[in-house]
Amino acid sequence: MTTRRNFIKKTTAGSAAVTLGGLVFPTSSYANILGANDHINCAIIGVRSRAKAHIMAIHKDKNAKIVYSCDVDDVILKEHNEWCQETIGYIPKVEKDFRKVLEDKDVDAVFIATPEHWHAPMAIMALQAGKHVYVEKPCSHNPYENDLLVAAHKKYGKKVQMGNQQRSAKTSISAIKDIKEGVIGDVYKGEAYYSNNRGSIGIGKEIDVPSTLNWDLWQGPAPRQAYRNNVHPYNWHWFRTYGTGEIHNNGTHEIDICRWALGVDLPNSVTSFGGKYTFQDDWEFVDNQQVTYTFDNDKFLTWTGHSRGMMKPERPGRGSTIYGSKGTIMLDRNFYRLFDLEGNLIKEELEGGTSLTTNTRGEGVLDINHISNFFAGIREDKNLNSDIRDASISTMLCHLGNMAQDAGETIQIDAKTGKVTNNDKVMESWKRIYENGWEPKL
Repeated sequence: MTTRRNFIKKTTAGSAAVTLGGLVFPTSSYANILGANDHINCAIIGVRSRAKAHIMAIHKDKNAKIVYSCDVDDVILKEHNEWCQETIGYIPKVEKDFRKVLEDKDVDAVFIATPEHWHAPMAIMALQAGKHVYVEKPCSHNPYENDLLVAAHKKYGKKVQMGNQQRSAKTSISAIKDIKEGVIGDVYKGEAYYSNNRGSIGIGKEIDVPSTLNWDLWQGPAPRQAYRNNVHPYNWHWFRTYGTGEIHNNGTHEIDICRWALGVDLPNSVTSFGGKYTFQDDWEFVDNQQVTYTFDNDKFLTWTGHSRGMMKPERPGRGSTIYGSKGTIMLDRNFYRLFDLEGNLIKEELEGGTSLTTNTRGEGVLDINHISNFFAGIREDKNLNSDIRDASISTMLCHLGNMAQDAGETIQIDAKTGKVTNNDKVMESWKRIYENGWEPKL
């Protein structure tokens, strides 16, 4: 692949056309021919739920193949293998230790759909092993990892795409183009929201680790804890040791879209109100939250997250609304709607394919678009729609939302570094405590 890409660059730089089999092709067309022949071997790490959407999208590419399914749980692997046979017609090689996958030089790209405490450390290790990386959102468990992953991307030079797939939505791309062309005037506010009705996770009990689960490797960089019966395979989202709460689990998507539409990066201040209002259980984050971010030029962004209690009156389960001096735009994964200041619908575009929005798999056409863009980055060095350098900024906003909630006051931000300038206590969460021997390093 490296040789072909170098040849493309040389021929493109040196001439306007090349000859192949007696036929003359423009160099751009020849690049596409060679790019189409670049086979990509993929490994999926963490295969319970979101990985299924990855696999369906990879399977759409005739020149890509899943060569590994990797998970630490035999029960999950068994179900996954059966699903693969039924859905894609073959069963990839199975490996429980992802480090062995990274040692395989035939693997070109890894897809990381593990619990969040593994995202950045695993991505960094994959980069060090010479792999391209598609990492699910959020790309980090804490701000320190966020910065470290960006530095690793710069050092090792491979492609890193975050799984905020709405960046590859044709309707969202169209809306951002219209915004830049002034269709709603001067944009000043982005409103992101998410609504669900999650049940109680109960009070966990310490039990013996199932014989089918490698609990030590599941924990990886996290400090060791006894196994409890309400953490694996999904509820880790709501435990600080492993997860990052709803603002990261789902807010990352819409906060990212609003930031993109407003044309802003890191904020100047962050304020969060919220609490845990429903069940008395082991859930360690707020379950309903309102966060406000302020930026230069009087722009601001809000995120409203209802994890346990549907938003009423009836509205979509998630989405983004962008406000401008001349109108409003509503976006979700499936549509773009433009309204004038009177609330009249002026324009509507549909995505042309459906994406699920509130289930745990989130599968749809946007995964195909986003992974296709990732592959184009690998094959043809095209720009990624969610390059980690930009995606990490949206992830940082979510970290700052949690930090503002913990601070109990408006936190002031150094907009160059993302660091909190007025609360030393909350800055203690900038970096986590790692299990001995597992701290990620460049």
